Amino acid sequence: AELQLIEPLRTLRMIYHSVWLAKRWEDPAFPRTFPWFNTVQYWGEHILELREQLSALQEPVLQL
Repeated sequence: AELQLIEPLRTLRMIYHSVWLAKRWEDPAFPRTFPWFNTVQYWGEHILELREQLSALQEPVLQL
């Protein structure tokens, strides 16, 4: 049962990390620490990773 949660939880972690950064972007420390966050390159790569995750979510669940 736990194996079916791997990809959904990975996807959720990816999204939550970006949300966490976005919510704290006004803190002066965040743009200095994460200068790549508001770049076109970062968001392009993030969207690509999410598309790859969508494909992974549509694959059959791993079996042991």
